[in-house]
Amino acid sequence: MAYVPGVALLVALVAGCSAGSDAADSDADMKPGSPTVSAAPPGKYRTLPESCRAVPRSTLKDLLPGAAQLPDEQQEKVFEGTAVVTYDTDRKVGCRWKSDAQDASRNLSIDFERVVSYDPAVSDDDRAREVYSTKVEAADLPTSAGVTPSETPSAPASGAPGGKPSGSPSGTPSRKATASPSGSDGAEADPSGGTTDADPGLDLRPRLLDELGDAAFLDDVLTRAGSTAQHRTVSVVFRTSNVIVTVLYTEQPARVSEVPDSRELQEKAQALARKLAETLAE
Repeated sequence: MAYVPGVALLVALVAGCSAGSDAADSDADMKPGSPTVSAAPPGKYRTLPESCRAVPRSTLKDLLPGAAQLPDEQQEKVFEGTAVVTYDTDRKVGCRWKSDAQDASRNLSIDFERVVSYDPAVSDDDRAREVYSTKVEAADLPTSAGVTPSETPSAPASGAPGGKPSGSPSGTPSRKATASPSGSDGAEADPSGGTTDADPGLDLRPRLLDELGDAAFLDDVLTRAGSTAQHRTVSVVFRTSNVIVTVLYTEQPARVSEVPDSRELQEKAQALARKLAETLAE
C-alpha cells in the first residue's frame, strides 16, 4: 500500500472538492431556457474600393474639362488623381483631382468611410447612421429641406471603446460660410434662395436626396475669399449600409464677376455619386 504524506493528501482532497464545486456552479448557471445574448450583425461591407480608380476616365474628362487641353503626359497625371493619406485603407480611402482652364479651375474629391462598431450591442449599420446624422447636422441644411430624424441610430451610442462615431462632420462645407452673390449680375440666386432665372421652378436648395443609397443629402455653398472670385462647392453625401461616401465638387471662375453655375455642378456631382453607389452595389 502506497504511503501518501498527510500534506499531499490534504491538497488533493481540497482540489477535488474545488473542482466539483465549480462544476456544480456551472451546471446551476446553465439553466434550461436561459436567454443568450447575440452580437449585433456586422455591416455589409468589409473592404473599400480603390478610390483613385473608382471614377471612370470618361467621367473625369467631363468633370475636369480643363484637362482636355493639356499634353498627354500632363493629362495622365491629372486623371490619376492624388490618393488621400490614410493609415487604414480598409476603413477610409479618398482621392483628389484638380484641373485649371482659362475660364475656371475645378476640384473634385471623393471619400469612402467604412464605419465599424466596437460595441457588440450596436450594429455597424446603426453606428453608420449615427455618423451620417452628424454630417447632416454639420451641413446645417435649411429647415425647408425636409430633414427628419429618420437616420438616427436604432440603438443608443455606447460608452465602450469605439463608441464615438468613427467619422467627423468635417467633410462638408459649413452653411455659415455661405456668402451672398449680391455682387454678381443677378443671373443666379444663392442656393438658399432656391431657383435660377433659367428655370424658376427648379429647386437648387441644399436638401435631402431620394433614391441614392440608404440616405443622402446635397449641400451647395458659395463663398468668396478676399478679393478672389467666388467659388462654389457642391457636396453629395450618402450612406449605404455601413459605408459613407462624400463627393465634393468645386468650381472657381477666373473672373471675379462670374458666379459658378449651381445647376451644372449639382447635376454632375449627383451623377457621380450615383455611379459610386452602383460601384459599391456590384
